[in-house]
Amino acid sequence: MDLFEYQARDLFEAGGVPVLPGRVASTPEQAAAAAAEIATPVVVVKAQVKTGGRGKAGGVKLARSPQEAGERAAEILGLDIRGHQVHQVMVAAGADIAEEYYFSLLLDRSSGGYLAMCSREGGMDIETLAVERPEALIRTPVDPLVGLDAATAAQIVADAGFDEADRPAIADVLVTLGRVYADNDATLVEVNPLVKTGDGAIIALDGKITLDDNAAFRHPEWEQYAESSDADPLEVRAKAKGLNYVKLDGTVGVIGNGAGLVMSTLDVVAAAGAELPGQPRPANFLDIGGGASASVMADGLEIILADPQVRVVLVNVFGGITACSEVAKGISDALAMLGDKASKPIVVRLDGNAVEIGRHLLIEAAHPLVELADTMDAAARRAAELAAD
Repeated sequence: MDLFEYQARDLFEAGGVPVLPGRVASTPEQAAAAAAEIATPVVVVKAQVKTGGRGKAGGVKLARSPQEAGERAAEILGLDIRGHQVHQVMVAAGADIAEEYYFSLLLDRSSGGYLAMCSREGGMDIETLAVERPEALIRTPVDPLVGLDAATAAQIVADAGFDEADRPAIADVLVTLGRVYADNDATLVEVNPLVKTGDGAIIALDGKITLDDNAAFRHPEWEQYAESSDADPLEVRAKAKGLNYVKLDGTVGVIGNGAGLVMSTLDVVAAAGAELPGQPRPANFLDIGGGASASVMADGLEIILADPQVRVVLVNVFGGITACSEVAKGISDALAMLGDKASKPIVVRLDGNAVEIGRHLLIEAAHPLVELADTMDAAARRAAELAAD
């Protein structure tokens, strides 16, 4: 679960991370009132969307009076930033920035631990820095059983090349961010920029936090984050139907059973699309789990086909407890249930329990939208080809 910046700021403040005053507003009038309450010579009006690139998209503006803060908010509210419409802004106190840094702590699934990343060069172009000058972004493994303690923080600031005089203060903030990460069951805590002000203070000027949904049972307070006007409408619809769906930016819809199989399918689709015109990519993650009844399959297909970017659907199922014959029947019944709503090609790959019966049922049904493929690679390649046409 991704948080808005203002929510991350509030968690930082509660955890002892040094931050500047900030207020959230959903109207220009509220923004002007927030600026008057903060009462600093300069405030920053920042779009609240769960995506990057806000500054470059015009979603971050300075204001030197409450009236101007309201005017800047009026310009930002309603903006579309990478497909996310701005419904709220945060009005924050301006800072006397002497230097900008970058820091993040995240779950590193490949190592089964945490990974801290830090650079003396923060700001909007950290992504470019990571690609063009990776040596400027140091990476430090963090033991989950120990956490980001003082010794690890000291190593990070030394390896990143911070000035000797600044290292203790920066390390203290990193340790505090590590506590916020652990206490809130986060999978990501990012500060960009972490700044040094003119008087030498170290402040988290921007923040991003991702919470681990699997830990929600420990955090009843997370209910305040659950409902959001920024949530993708297809994800909201899928959640209401009990589907494990995540919207991606691609043209090949994907349905599978089992998170591992679906993730592998996304990788294979992306690899197949990389060789084709337009480089078709996966449009979603959708795991239907162990059940592939007609209603479950119909719900999944309906959600995917409602995405205007989708050109083709790939169904990749390995029959286990649920036999491929049941999956095939579910697909056929789902298409009958959807009727005209099903209008895009569907490539199906079945394997495992009762695969021959399942394939025979689909061949016998002879639905004009359905194509069968023998392997996952062949299915991904065919789906990518159809999306590239």
